Amino acid sequence: MTIVRPKKALGQHFLKDLSVALRIAATLDECKGMPVLEVGPGTGVLTRFLLDKGHDLKVVEIDRDSIAYLYEHFPELADGRILAEDFLKTDVKGLYQGKAFCLIGNYPYNISSQIFFKVLENKDQVKYCVGMLQKEVAERICSPAGKKSYGILSVFLQAYYDIDYLFTVSEKVFEPPPKVKSAVIRMSRNNKSRLACDENLFRRVVKTAFNQRRKTLRNSLKPLLGKVAPFYTEAIFDKRPEQLSVVQFEYLTNLVSDFYYSNSPSGAGIG
Repeated sequence: MTIVRPKKALGQHFLKDLSVALRIAATLDECKGMPVLEVGPGTGVLTRFLLDKGHDLKVVEIDRDSIAYLYEHFPELADGRILAEDFLKTDVKGLYQGKAFCLIGNYPYNISSQIFFKVLENKDQVKYCVGMLQKEVAERICSPAGKKSYGILSVFLQAYYDIDYLFTVSEKVFEPPPKVKSAVIRMSRNNKSRLACDENLFRRVVKTAFNQRRKTLRNSLKPLLGKVAPFYTEAIFDKRPEQLSVVQFEYLTNLVSDFYYSNSPSGAGIG
């Protein structure tokens, strides 16, 4: 019988409280009829409840010991539904042939932000996403504009998803216990097929603005737009990036778009 020990290098903290696992699984009750992909199942504490609820489930796991354990204890997944690979490298478009699916997992702390950026890359397929992650990151993702925790990931995810902070999870329900609390969030794809602006420039504007988040936009966007621009007199440039909603960032992107591309045909930015 395979024994699975948490590996620090993989950021593993195994959930041992079944009631918490059940609460997480229950958040997908409205996802019936849609396939589910679980990231990092470990020893299958959450997996069991997802199967019991009748979900069309696949799991993706990188840890060899966990993979062996899953094959031993979940024979119903042994027909090709255990993906022995790194989720960050998984071809989800190919996996589901471009169709919609739900994502769920007790996400490793060390790659949680990367997981959500991958969700964004596949936002037209990932219609529903539930995750347990570090409380600080969860608060950042859910944060409204105007708070210090509001940042790049907040803006990018809130542009395409309705996001709810569901509940906080004590560090005591894990083995080994992490040094911080965790939280469970739920993301539901909104009805935006695309933003009301140039999406590539939107991403550059948001990233550049938050790179110097303590400065006003007039100063933080100079690496992208140059030191002199006709729209710098607009009131929005008196604000700091964390004060802008997604809609305001869309407005800002449209405001600077013509100037940016006319002064930077290659899209490389303005010196």
